[in-house]
Amino acid sequence: MEHKIKKVVLAYSGGLDTSVILRWLQNTYKCEVVTFTADLGQGEELEPARAKAELFGIKQIFIEDLRETFVKDFVFPMFRANAVYEGQYLLGTSIARPLIAQRQIEIAEMVGADAVAHGATGKGNDQVRFELGYHALNPNIRVIAPWREWDLTSRTKLLEYAEHNQIPITKDKRGEAPFSVDANLLHSSSEGKILEDPALEPEEVVYQRTISPMDAPDKATEITIDFSHGDAVGINGEALSPANLLTRLNEYGKANGIGRLDLVENRFVGMKSRGVYETPGGTILLQAHRAIESITLDREAAHLKDSIMPRYAELIYNGFWFSPERRMLQALIDTSQASVAGTVRLKLYKGNVIVIGRESPHSLYSTRMVTFEDDAGAYNQQDAAGFIKLNSLRLRLGAAIGRRGGSL
Repeated sequence: MEHKIKKVVLAYSGGLDTSVILRWLQNTYKCEVVTFTADLGQGEELEPARAKAELFGIKQIFIEDLRETFVKDFVFPMFRANAVYEGQYLLGTSIARPLIAQRQIEIAEMVGADAVAHGATGKGNDQVRFELGYHALNPNIRVIAPWREWDLTSRTKLLEYAEHNQIPITKDKRGEAPFSVDANLLHSSSEGKILEDPALEPEEVVYQRTISPMDAPDKATEITIDFSHGDAVGINGEALSPANLLTRLNEYGKANGIGRLDLVENRFVGMKSRGVYETPGGTILLQAHRAIESITLDREAAHLKDSIMPRYAELIYNGFWFSPERRMLQALIDTSQASVAGTVRLKLYKGNVIVIGRESPHSLYSTRMVTFEDDAGAYNQQDAAGFIKLNSLRLRLGAAIGRRGGSL
């Protein structure tokens, strides 16, 4: 028989679901509950979470602003890799989970808790991401996942439990939520309910971080982004902290209708799901980073990075941020960024990010070498004949015995 849980650290938003979970933990496990609420730039006032936790008699309440840590230590390392899952998704939800898990474990060790709890359902990816993080950082911690344990399987049952246990319910929570939302400084994601049929276009009410590209200004917005060691460090010549920089890019992206994505993706647990994502600043940052890499990275280094990127992105999506293989790939990626510095000029226009210039003190681009004019002997075009002849040798040998045009 497993030992009795004495103290649990709950990832707590202050919303209906985690408030029900808080009371359920108290009722079911008869244990002390510590709440942890992280400000990752979700855009909500977090102090009401403190008042609600106090209402439940919670003595240890942690509300922390982790925006700078989130961008500096999680978002930026991921963007050095140009990470995109299944060709489109910029991993906005995925990259937030390891930070929450890490801080939960740190708080658990600080307050002497023997368990942690989260509000992720048994159908999604987040349960995996949270728990892989917990286990990697503390193999002895107990994990409580209420959605996999309790019998509150419907919205009605959840509301009934809330009313029975004197849990305050705001008016907007009494009706059926039209869709589920997760947000942080990098993105917002909307899933479920009115979005479950992938054949139907999302209503405009779904979008929270961007205006419609059709409603965006008819005049392009021009900006510059400065980079150092692969990270964005300034906009329009003004140095900014990581979180402030991403906030500024989000403002530019929102105003120009940039970063909307309607995606059917493959969840790690096996099912397909439809999500509507908004990553305004991240979409700009990705294009700018690829632009500065285009003049500073060696060809084979760039191609190697591109070849490992899908694997790296999949590791983050599936929750393996703290795995040895992700750390190994990160070391390779970070090494590649030593000379990725300079400035990229962009035009933002009706949902589009248009690169119009890039310059770097470490640029590998040689005008003298590539010019269509007289290069004054910088490149001997006669050298290309031998290069082509050697590269075509195996093809000519194959064709000579009848295997023409690559025939096997």
